[in-house]
Amino acid sequence: MGNEVYLTRQGFQKLQQQLESLKISGRQKIAKAIAEARAQGDISENAEYDAAKEAQAHNESRIAELESKLANVRIIENENIPSDKIFIGAIVTLEDLDNDEQLTYMLVSPEEASYEENKISLFSPIGKGLLGHKVGETIAIKVPAGTLNYKVKQIKRPS
Repeated sequence: MGNEVYLTRQGFQKLQQQLESLKISGRQKIAKAIAEARAQGDISENAEYDAAKEAQAHNESRIAELESKLANVRIIENENIPSDKIFIGAIVTLEDLDNDEQLTYMLVSPEEASYEENKISLFSPIGKGLLGHKVGETIAIKVPAGTLNYKVKQIKRPS
């Protein structure tokens, strides 16, 4: 995969919005904090000034990181997501064989992973364990807490 970053169109737009927010409101807020700290006089032992400069460095670092990722993005198009096996971008419904619970996850790049949205990274233990499997297959995935036993019920492309 090299330096390529695989994102859904939605994930790409989300990173672009984060970048714009950091460039505009993040920079403005930090510039204001630096100006206020300078107005207090001597900056050699000014904790507010030091904190604002540190925030500025962190903000600029995050901007550079996002710009690099966005420059290397490959958009995952729905027609390129196989519907017969689990691949990045797939929405997978699983049956937890230990408690008969149904779980649905979308397999995404680490940049898009979100526990709240049931989006798991393909590099996580569960993501790695699911890759390449088909509907009907039973999978045992080793995680730090033990072994998870799943049966693949459904594989869909995002709508």
